[in-house]
Amino acid sequence: MLAHVALGSLAFLSLTLNLWQWLAGCRFPLRRPIPPVDLPPPVTLLKPLKEADETTEDCLRSWFRQDYPAPVQLLFAVDSPDDPVCPIVRRLIGDHPRCNARLVVCESPTGTNAKVCKLVELERLAAHEVLIVSDVDVRVDADLLKNLVPFLADPRAGLVNCFYQLANPSTPAMRWEAVAINSDFWSQVLQSRDLKPLDFALGAVMALRKRQLAAIGGFQSLTNCLADDYQLGNRMARAGFDIVLAHQVVECWTAPMGWGAVWMHQLRWARTIRVCQPLPYFFSLLSNASLWPLLWLGLEPSPLSLACAVSCLLFRVLASADLQRRLTCRAVPVPFILMPILKDLLQVGLWALAFAGNRIEWRGASMRLQRDGTLVPVEGPPR
Repeated sequence: MLAHVALGSLAFLSLTLNLWQWLAGCRFPLRRPIPPVDLPPPVTLLKPLKEADETTEDCLRSWFRQDYPAPVQLLFAVDSPDDPVCPIVRRLIGDHPRCNARLVVCESPTGTNAKVCKLVELERLAAHEVLIVSDVDVRVDADLLKNLVPFLADPRAGLVNCFYQLANPSTPAMRWEAVAINSDFWSQVLQSRDLKPLDFALGAVMALRKRQLAAIGGFQSLTNCLADDYQLGNRMARAGFDIVLAHQVVECWTAPMGWGAVWMHQLRWARTIRVCQPLPYFFSLLSNASLWPLLWLGLEPSPLSLACAVSCLLFRVLASADLQRRLTCRAVPVPFILMPILKDLLQVGLWALAFAGNRIEWRGASMRLQRDGTLVPVEGPPR
């Protein structure tokens, strides 16, 4: 009887948390435009790059097409003039001669996070007070800056970021990852914000001011951190600044990945979150909306546990499909409608493995993730 009550309570708790998560997503004004400001500030885009695939040129081109009524400086950084992305950037600069754009070849990295080492170099070259930081695989709408930068007009705002979607889940493995990104992650961020102000940042696109960045030590202080976006937002919040969520959604495009690559990506993500937020990550298993009702049904089969399992799984599938539709403006294909259940069950393994070690594979190198979020190479130089 005790096991029956305990499993039933966990199943009901997971359903309640899943309902809360869905409601948080429903309330957020995704893509709602904001009123224009009279004198928008000039901005500098900092874009660290490495390698390229068939989506890279389209992603980079979207930054050249920003409809923004103030000067925009575009700074792109690579660590080698032979990087395959260099011809793409040079071609785009040639296609847009009126844009203030530059490709910078950085010196040897001074830390384990080569991306942040590039940002250190670009920060020195930035001509404007407002900085935009974005990953290489991000494609944006032409009105992004108009709907992102005005949030910095609030003097309490230290960093403005926005949600992102996995735009091209072209394999079954990526469809599984799309549940994690396009359904669960963004709604869990809003769920967390219901409890307390955000103390982390989402790294796809971030807007901040130079003076606030300098107040927390600049990018130089993050050169050995894996989750540089989390650390940047966390240090901003600890310095007394607000982390603001803009209404826009940007797209992340990536080359097709199989199960092995997606699994390693998710494991790196899980271990990173576990190091950054150990207690919340430990209790995150309670919100697994498929595990607990199925475990209750398997160990204590009864009409009640069967009804609970059916209700929980049905709501999980429908809520996930609705959250993905809200973020991406596309319906989930029918063959993948049950993917949230598979994602939840595999997530149990990821959750356990996150506590089983601190070693990750990142940018082709083996790294050990330390308790403070910094990286130590295990073998070979970081790439």
